[in-house]
Amino acid sequence: MITSLEGKVANDIWTTNKSKTLPKEFWIRAKALMTIMHSTSTLDDLKIKGEPPIIRLHKLKGNRKEYWSITIRLPWCITFKFKNGEFSEVKIENYHRG
Repeated sequence: MITSLEGKVANDIWTTNKSKTLPKEFWIRAKALMTIMHSTSTLDDLKIKGEPPIIRLHKLKGNRKEYWSITIRLPWCITFKFKNGEFSEVKIENYHRG
């Protein structure tokens, strides 16, 4: 279950299904991924594999080592913390930007 959202993009996608920042062609996928997160209490449900990987779930490193990321479509990702079956600080961002 999603317990908290961070930033305007995640809030906009979750509440209105659109965003001025995230490109329009990513809106549906971002909402679908967030819906999966909200309806589960396990990371295993995000490990959908395919060729190329459908959802690239990975742990971040360095000063963001407490966070996980799933790819909407590069460079856009949903980043979040996961603990005790809850997704918190859920944020949609392009963290690959220098």
